[in-house]
Amino acid sequence: MTKPLAPGSTIGILGGGQLGRMLSVAASRLGFKTCIFEPGGDCPASHVANYHFQAEYSDKEALTRFAEAADVVTYEFENIPTDALDIIEPLVPIRPGREALRVSQDRLTEKDFLTDLGLKTAPYADVTDQSALDEALARFGTAAILKTRRFGYDGKGQARINGPEDSAEALASLNGAPAILEGFVDFSREVSVIAARGLDGAVACFDPGENVHKDGILHTTTVPARLPAPLRTDAVLLAARILNALDYVGVLGVELFVTPGGLVVNEIAPRVHNSGHWTQQGCTVDQFEQHIRAVTGWPLGDGQRFADVEMTNLIGADVERCEALAQAPNTALHLYGKAEAKPGRKMGHVNRILPAQASSER
Repeated sequence: MTKPLAPGSTIGILGGGQLGRMLSVAASRLGFKTCIFEPGGDCPASHVANYHFQAEYSDKEALTRFAEAADVVTYEFENIPTDALDIIEPLVPIRPGREALRVSQDRLTEKDFLTDLGLKTAPYADVTDQSALDEALARFGTAAILKTRRFGYDGKGQARINGPEDSAEALASLNGAPAILEGFVDFSREVSVIAARGLDGAVACFDPGENVHKDGILHTTTVPARLPAPLRTDAVLLAARILNALDYVGVLGVELFVTPGGLVVNEIAPRVHNSGHWTQQGCTVDQFEQHIRAVTGWPLGDGQRFADVEMTNLIGADVERCEALAQAPNTALHLYGKAEAKPGRKMGHVNRILPAQASSER
């Protein structure tokens, strides 16, 4: 068993966005230092981390210095260039491991991985050209969504196809990027499970949260989700199955569709996740501390929820409401320190404590 890192050790974080910021805050509570590697200056994590390596992911010398400064390296986003990881890995442990990145960086690889585990996903097909797209549409029907296999997030890199007449334009909109077609899933709601696995193989899962999206971006997550008890159990067991299959260390987000036939996996994210922000006010150990505990070899917290919470993202101009939100009862405001509010840009979030629900499904 690897010895847990002692307080005072340094955690390297690849990426300097809001997730890196909140990971740094959680690390500091446990007495750890953090250094971030982020090409951009004045990024959210740089305001709270101990050190900021500002360099491109192609800068081998900077990556080497970063790795040598850290006792363990983790990441806040999954699209890290493989060449950068090749430099870091011989020098310091990377947690979660690279298999999780390999699987999650490509939507086709991810779908194959999930189906090989016996889990349900949307019907899908590799799209290499117009002929392959037409063939897939003939099998799945419409509506369907054409997505880039890599780099898409928050509704970017995808096009909805409502009929065969939309296919050519949808394919052209991806500018030649490798693509995957996902067929329609008849679902009543989307939920997500934030789950963690430690170095010792221990697994702890937070309660499933219910998600609502607007314009392809997460708007709210509410806990508890409207799920009957058997599906809650299924969701947690499913997440644990994925963690163990990946020999995962850290926090993982699993997005699920609730359908008449059970749970369908939408996607996985090998990192702390937007839909887990509610844990900051709903649990003694939140998702960020849980991740820090896992990657440093500390024991996991139990993830038990003590409050019902609604998390709402502040997107773009929503942040202008922060003064009113700061005065609202039972509401915690989390701002990311971004200098400019842009449409579609996550500027912060609020967690509002809700009255306890009487319904057995909530």
